[in-house]
Amino acid sequence: MRKLSGIFIVAFILIWMPTRLQAAQDQAGKAPQSQTQAVPRAGTLFRDCPNCPEMVVIPAGTFDMGSPDSEPERDDDEGPVRKVKVSAFALGKTEITRGQFAEFVRQTRYDAGERCLTLDAGRFAERDGNWRKPGFPQDDRHPVTCVNWNDAQAYAQWLSRKTGRQYRLPTEAEWEYAARAGTRSARYWGDAPDTACRYANVTDKTAKTQIPATLAWRAHDCNDRYAYTAPAGRFKANAFGLRDMLGNVWEWTGDIYHDSYEDAPVDGNAWQGSGTSHALRGGSWNSDPQNVRAAVRNSNRAALRFSFFGFRLARKLP
Repeated sequence: MRKLSGIFIVAFILIWMPTRLQAAQDQAGKAPQSQTQAVPRAGTLFRDCPNCPEMVVIPAGTFDMGSPDSEPERDDDEGPVRKVKVSAFALGKTEITRGQFAEFVRQTRYDAGERCLTLDAGRFAERDGNWRKPGFPQDDRHPVTCVNWNDAQAYAQWLSRKTGRQYRLPTEAEWEYAARAGTRSARYWGDAPDTACRYANVTDKTAKTQIPATLAWRAHDCNDRYAYTAPAGRFKANAFGLRDMLGNVWEWTGDIYHDSYEDAPVDGNAWQGSGTSHALRGGSWNSDPQNVRAAVRNSNRAALRFSFFGFRLARKLP
């Protein structure tokens, strides 16, 4: 009987050990996958390639989207205010730069057009011009301008293929949530428009002296030292670590523009529909105080290029 018991024990061990070994191997194989799938900590900075945009991890949260009736100079399309829940995502620390867009064009031979609405004798008129020639001096550190919604989508799709990650334009809700960064004031630095020049490139005293057309425009009573675009990231960040969320260039979003938030989604997703215009956010180098607010909205057709239109990208996490 003892001999039989010994044989039984040996047999049990021989059967049990491979099973346990396989289970351990399976568990070991799963561990790296779960680590890879973990959402990075809020505020984490990363790049998916050397010349990819630097991204900031934006935490999940809930916020009041739009402007209250009491906000000075608000527009009707900024309401009604509603509570929106946003999932964690990553957003470009700055707008896409001319250098980053140039690499995309170089690698894909993408045709970004030869016509752009640029400032001429005090008015914006369509003429020969493109992202290389927006009508004012730039270098590769500046945000790309004279790009339309289709151009921005093409860049996002190219970057997604290049990195294997899901890049896209941010939704309007994501954009405003990220721009506010936990604040409820008209601007992420507060309600005072004339504090703008520490945080944003806007129509200011410099523009008044260097761009004759702006003499008729209402300007911020400060000096940001840039008449047109400024190098991306030059100004102070908001509480999420994002720069130029207001000013510099208007930024395309993934939403179809609607002139009211009635029936708008409250889950942070893009609002689609049958409209032909897409929403832009944030104001630009030629924006007056009314148009440099977190809630302000702009819109235009997907094919239209202006010398103050640009974009930044969002990315799905993890």
